[in-house]
Amino acid sequence: MLLWRAALVAVLLCGIGLLPWLSRTDPALTVLKGRSSDVDPAPDALAAVRNELGLDAGPLRLLAQWLSGLTQGDAGRSWVSGAEVMPSVVNGFGVSLLLMAAALVVAVGTAGAICAGTLRLGSRHQLAGRGSGGSGAAILAALPEFLIASVLATVVGVQLGWLPAVGWYGPAWMVLPALALGLPAGAVLGRMLNDLLPAVFTEPWALAAAARGIPSQSLARQALRLAVPGLLPNLGLFVVGLTGGSVAVEQIFDIPGLGQLTLRAAIAQDLPVLQTGTLALVLLAVIAGLFARFGARLLLGPALRAGALQSLHRPVPLTPRRLPLLYGAVLLAVVVAGLLRDPLAVDTAFRLRAPTWAHPFGTDALGRDVLARVGHGALTTLLVALAVSAVSLVAGVLLGVLPRISGALVDTVSAVPPVLAGLLVAGIAGSGPFTPAIAVAVVAWSPLATHTSALLRHERATSHVAATHALGATPWYVLWRHVLPAIVPPVVRHALIRIPGIALALAALGFLGLGAQPPEPEWGLLLAENQPYAERAPWAVLAPAAVLALLGAFAVTAAGGVRWPGSGKAVVVTDKEPACR
Repeated sequence: MLLWRAALVAVLLCGIGLLPWLSRTDPALTVLKGRSSDVDPAPDALAAVRNELGLDAGPLRLLAQWLSGLTQGDAGRSWVSGAEVMPSVVNGFGVSLLLMAAALVVAVGTAGAICAGTLRLGSRHQLAGRGSGGSGAAILAALPEFLIASVLATVVGVQLGWLPAVGWYGPAWMVLPALALGLPAGAVLGRMLNDLLPAVFTEPWALAAAARGIPSQSLARQALRLAVPGLLPNLGLFVVGLTGGSVAVEQIFDIPGLGQLTLRAAIAQDLPVLQTGTLALVLLAVIAGLFARFGARLLLGPALRAGALQSLHRPVPLTPRRLPLLYGAVLLAVVVAGLLRDPLAVDTAFRLRAPTWAHPFGTDALGRDVLARVGHGALTTLLVALAVSAVSLVAGVLLGVLPRISGALVDTVSAVPPVLAGLLVAGIAGSGPFTPAIAVAVVAWSPLATHTSALLRHERATSHVAATHALGATPWYVLWRHVLPAIVPPVVRHALIRIPGIALALAALGFLGLGAQPPEPEWGLLLAENQPYAERAPWAVLAPAAVLALLGAFAVTAAGGVRWPGSGKAVVVTDKEPACR
């Protein structure tokens, strides 16, 4: 396993070291532009940069020199600024860790608020007939971080003046960015935890405890102890993502964190900074993964080793709900109404106009109809996001059931921000319409694989699986008839929650020249294009954000209809189910 991890890290670092040559660009030209955009890229200036950096020696020689210095605590000097790399990376890493810790506090609080109702009703055995819920959490999880950050900075920081909106000078400057990062992350974690708790409250220990008059608070604490281990690995991924992937939030609040540092290094092809920052994220991913696995074993205790756990199947079929039909009908109506309009018609006389009967969603900075752009953008946004989500789901489940192979792979992939993945994919495959989809799919499967592995570890330690093995069932029979029906439905619901986030990640890569470009009416592009006008024309940002939130709510509420193929009904497992059929 150590050799496998080392090989993956070596491949990643080699890929970063080869980035300028893979992208078929002159690294001397990129570095020269990074130093000053006004400098004339004359042949003499480019030759001077090559000689200074030793680019003629080739990428492998440069990588070997960087590794040699790294063993002595020297990560070299920045190709752009000339400053020592290690102090800047350590400083940015420390800032990002503080921000991540504050965001995790917000995320845990948000997840607790989402699960409070289930904990209260479950500890009193009043969950019967309760729907899956999750609309509020889905809407919150679908809101892009940079939109929440912009609203908080504009309203709370500037207009109300309650908290500082720009800079990083003390605890007060941490509140708004922590809220922007922690609220969507907490919504995802809360929705996943809320999906596991109902099964915990139907276990025999819970029924026996209630019969003995154990206080409901004690039941709720024990239920959390059994359900939380399934989420700890994903919490470890959030730790890495919030540390290195919060680029937009760091830019909005002008925070000198590691995410912004690595993004600038990737764009300028400042390899020493980029390699050192990525290596720091990989080490953080490994440490977070180890702590997550250790925490899961600590919480579950000897029951995990003895195979005495209960299955986390949802105990009763989900109650059919009308909300998915309502959300789907509204979403379809918006898309159809937008398709009947021209998304590219420009009328500068109607720039940033408020919503009217003629323009129900208002107009943007060029006078284009926002409703038309939202409707036409749905064709590409939804299809590509659904395709990437499906590929990520299949890859996540297949790799998740092979934890010995996927564990180290997840730790390595989770340390790569989507922007860096996009640059690497573009360097290998070139820029094109499918580049963002490939780049996002490369990293989007890891949370689903982590979730699958955590549920697989729990399900293999259940008593009915142990009994099935004892009766002579083959491993394939146990996997297909017992394990997969328990882990696939919650992983599918998890994948549906992430569809709006995948749509935004695709749009973010478009701004680096790796995908959709203006004037394409892609939803993420609409958000980013209109974000500078959020204070003057909030409708231009709120309209695509509301549609994304509507998509998230529809996806999560419709996930209650997930059924295992051939069962004809929701999976039901109780303590009376026979161990083998």
